[in-house]
Amino acid sequence: MAGHSKWANIKHRKARQDAVKGKAWSKCSRAIMVAVKNGGPDPDTNLTLRYAILDAKSVNMPKDTIQKAIAKASGEGSGGAVFQEIRYEGYGANGVAIIIDCLTDNVQRTAPDLRHAFEKHGGNLAKPGAVAFGFQTKGVILIEASAATEDQLVELALEAGAEDVTEGDGGWEITSEPSEFVAVLKAVEDANIETVSAEITMIPDLQVKCDADTARKVMTLVEIFEDHDDVQKVYTNADIPDEVMASLDG
Repeated sequence: MAGHSKWANIKHRKARQDAVKGKAWSKCSRAIMVAVKNGGPDPDTNLTLRYAILDAKSVNMPKDTIQKAIAKASGEGSGGAVFQEIRYEGYGANGVAIIIDCLTDNVQRTAPDLRHAFEKHGGNLAKPGAVAFGFQTKGVILIEASAATEDQLVELALEAGAEDVTEGDGGWEITSEPSEFVAVLKAVEDANIETVSAEITMIPDLQVKCDADTARKVMTLVEIFEDHDDVQKVYTNADIPDEVMASLDG
């Protein structure tokens, strides 16, 4: 589950990605190939490709596998399915907002699948724009507290174009506009500061506090979406307390 989450939520997502590494790599390969076909094979001039490569690295996709995906998409006469980027929006239990970004070669398959999942788990698919207006697209970098000091991060991140550096549960969170994300991440990497995660994500303006029952319903729905082959990322405005998330992991 991507988005503005507590650290327990981030760890939960990473644990799931490791458990389904093959599927995660397959989705990353699809995103890389679509980015190459739409904008070329050079990540220095194709930001969508650069972001797709960052996502692939975040799930420990090998460098040669990334290069193979780029080469395959760059090949002369490389046919195959034509994928369409499409966003679906809806509501889960207790009115929790959910955004689902997909790459699909068959909208007639994807939309009914997602609608059925929403309806089966007490939610509903909404019209385009019904949910997204309550989110902002931001670059978010998470860093363990032990990896850097606040003064160090504030100086290098703000100088590189970040909006803010805040302290979270167990670490630091650097936010930036998407246009400044790559420069900020490079500044962090050049300082040899290890990151927990770095991505362009959707941050909700307001979050819905979830009790254990609501959290379980929302996470079940999110995991169904994340397991769908056509789904790339899922964002929610669910605020799930650490202790509730821990109980879900148990």
